[in-house]
Amino acid sequence: MFNLLKTLFPTQAPGALTRRELAYLEGAVSRIDLERREREIDRGLFRHPHPYY
Repeated sequence: MFNLLKTLFPTQAPGALTRRELAYLEGAVSRIDLERREREIDRGLFRHPHPYY
């Protein structure tokens, strides 16, 4: 039931996810690190709920 409510009423402001992803990408220290981070975001690093929360 709680997961349904979380889906229907997200707690983050619009655009917050994009800002978090951009901040994560900006933290890359090399081109290789940037590419790895891009792949992680493409796989849903910030979009899928963490299994421990």
